[in-house]
Amino acid sequence: MARRISSDYDSPWKEALDIYFESFLELCFPQIHADIDWSRGYESLDTDLREVTRDAEIGNRLADKLVKVWLHDGEEVVVLIHVEIQSQYQKYFPKRIHVYNHRIFDKNDIEVISLVVLGDDDPNWRPKRFGYSRWGFISGTKYPMVKLLDFQPRWSELERSLNPFAVVIMAHLSTLDTVGKPNQRFQSKLSLVRGLYERGYNKNEILELFRLIQ
Repeated sequence: MARRISSDYDSPWKEALDIYFESFLELCFPQIHADIDWSRGYESLDTDLREVTRDAEIGNRLADKLVKVWLHDGEEVVVLIHVEIQSQYQKYFPKRIHVYNHRIFDKNDIEVISLVVLGDDDPNWRPKRFGYSRWGFISGTKYPMVKLLDFQPRWSELERSLNPFAVVIMAHLSTLDTVGKPNQRFQSKLSLVRGLYERGYNKNEILELFRLIQ
């Protein structure tokens, strides 16, 4: 049976995306990160996101980040980052991504790329598309997806990484692994904090990451 994660865990994920958006893409979607011209920065469109999704009716619909970025060739691209901290299988999740993507495209009339991160503990649940067809008509959405459980075998790599989002992923995996084990969770937090010092982060960086870990 899947273990439930407190809904309070959504808040640190949203903050982590706000603070470490570039680092997030570098670690989770490196090919996409490489295509973006980071020297031009990026523009948050979260207000637009709330406008197009506030009347949503499909489940507990939560889209965390809508960002406009520029590619190296100067092209503008709107990127929808939908982080779903999902504790169990949800039937309508792929439909949610499909509807969000199309609503945002309708509003902005610009290319929209949906990216999904799954933070649940079911290794077999990996939805990547939504679609339907009839009488020659086809409609659908296929999206890049990252499963955080897949980082578990890469733990030593995360420990060595200087990417701050590696710490966020480690904290999430530790949360999954220590459900109902308060002593182990405390020791896990201590280990993560020690790792911050070993990585050579400055004081402000350590305090920021420590707050998210907490």
